[in-house]
Amino acid sequence: MTQTKQRQQALAPLSRGSSQAEPWDMLIIGGGITGAGIAREAARRGLAVLLIEQKDFAWGTSSRSSKMVHGGLRYIASGDYKTTLLSVRERERMLSEASGLVNEMHYIMPHYKGKFPPPWIFNTLLRVYDGLAGKRYSKYFKKDAFLSLNPNIKQDKFLGASQFSDAVTDDSRLVMRVLAEAIHDGAQAINYLKAETLITNEQGSVVGATLKDTSSEDNAQNNVQSNAQSNVQSYDVYAKVVVSATGAWADTLRMQASKQTEQSFHKQIRPSRGSHLVVSKERLPIEQAYTFLHPVDKRAVFVFPWENRTVLGTTDLDHPPLDDSEVGITNEEVDYLLTATNELFNDVKLNRKDVISTWAGVRPLISEGGDGKRVSPSKEKRDHSVWLDNNLVTVSGGKLTTFRLIALDVLEKCQEVLTLDKSVIQKQTLNDDHVFSNTAPTNPKFFTLPKALQQCLQGFYGLQLDTLLGLAHEDDLAYVTDSNTIWAEIRFAARHEQVMHLDDLLLRRTRLGLILPNGAMTPLISARLKQICQQELGWNEQKWQQEAQRYQNLWQRYYHLPAA
Repeated sequence: MTQTKQRQQALAPLSRGSSQAEPWDMLIIGGGITGAGIAREAARRGLAVLLIEQKDFAWGTSSRSSKMVHGGLRYIASGDYKTTLLSVRERERMLSEASGLVNEMHYIMPHYKGKFPPPWIFNTLLRVYDGLAGKRYSKYFKKDAFLSLNPNIKQDKFLGASQFSDAVTDDSRLVMRVLAEAIHDGAQAINYLKAETLITNEQGSVVGATLKDTSSEDNAQNNVQSNAQSNVQSYDVYAKVVVSATGAWADTLRMQASKQTEQSFHKQIRPSRGSHLVVSKERLPIEQAYTFLHPVDKRAVFVFPWENRTVLGTTDLDHPPLDDSEVGITNEEVDYLLTATNELFNDVKLNRKDVISTWAGVRPLISEGGDGKRVSPSKEKRDHSVWLDNNLVTVSGGKLTTFRLIALDVLEKCQEVLTLDKSVIQKQTLNDDHVFSNTAPTNPKFFTLPKALQQCLQGFYGLQLDTLLGLAHEDDLAYVTDSNTIWAEIRFAARHEQVMHLDDLLLRRTRLGLILPNGAMTPLISARLKQICQQELGWNEQKWQQEAQRYQNLWQRYYHLPAA
């Protein structure tokens, strides 16, 4: 099936809801983890759900997070016991239900004489943290025992190290897995479809949205296809309730729904940029994560192993007002992260030449000071908020870890608009419904794979795994160089996951663009990618060259180092 036919098939559900006579039960705007989680919980309750995303699924914050599924130790330190309890239990749920996608990761906090936190305070905190999880994860290593296994760490005034556990994930694949679960339960999801304006009735209530197909417009903005604007289509779609799950962009639609001007509207979202560096495992070989305080501003930063590479993160800076453009790291952030890492590890001396790639995302913080800057971004709470404005339900803020609980809060707010059985909307106990459906694969190819790959594929693809393996050509089960990705995943994504552009494939469906040199566009890899895109998407030579040039320009500008 060509890409054009795939797109026509993806847009076909828009025929429903084209009039008020047959509206969707719920229109969800935003295809990140929050929107996907809401679609999952709404669809499993039998609602007719349409989810749209103006760019690609997980394009925003949900592919650019720090990849951590965690309870949040700092919540305990600030006295927020409830948030930590809920987060830890959701972490445990995902570790149990989505092994291979969400995996336990050990963290190390080194302690130094005269530096905060001292071992006794931190380990008291860890005992409470373990108690909330109902498991003993933490342990303390004395100086000599730890240094014998970790000789590269800074040794001057070293006292010992505390170990605790949280979890790590591929955030973009988590979004795709949750979306797949929602679609399995009857939801529809379409990317590259932007909510241009909200549709209101005579009473001023939001009853739908005018949607614009941005798939070809995106090429026009990147100077690839000059006539693309003439092909842009729009659709009026009606729904009983419209949910905005646009994260850091949430104020835009809220302002429309409230019918206020930009001058009179009180903005709630404070965009905060978090940036990361990726270096090779050979330059910084670690088997577990390290968290420590930056020597300059005493913020907590970390390094951790991910996808056979090492990640340095993160910054936390106010970001300018958002538009639809990509977000990239700054030179100041590059220096900030290199300085912190070189301070902790002896003789590593990382520099800009060691950086394979970068990524930067914008967190949607709910500012206690409104538009003001009363506290630093790092001190803003990470709680989520839900608002109802003239039939528009808006949600923003919160954590990746608690996406299911955020979705339940949204459904509870939708109860004020929709007529739903409260018994299915009320917050379930943490032992109720599973988020992820798991069945044993039956394709014989599965049993020829290494155990680690079996677990990873089951976590990433769930009920879709047999379909993926069924598509695989003879040589598709091989890894792409030294990554954890096999070629069959690229083929499956191209055919079944609404890939419109090369960056969808290399930055979100897989993470090859973040872990391989030159964004994975080396001659051998790009030749194989081209072949798969031609076979699965029907791209001709001209289309491939357009997409390759577009992707390389985007990668160089936003996913590599900024100009010095």
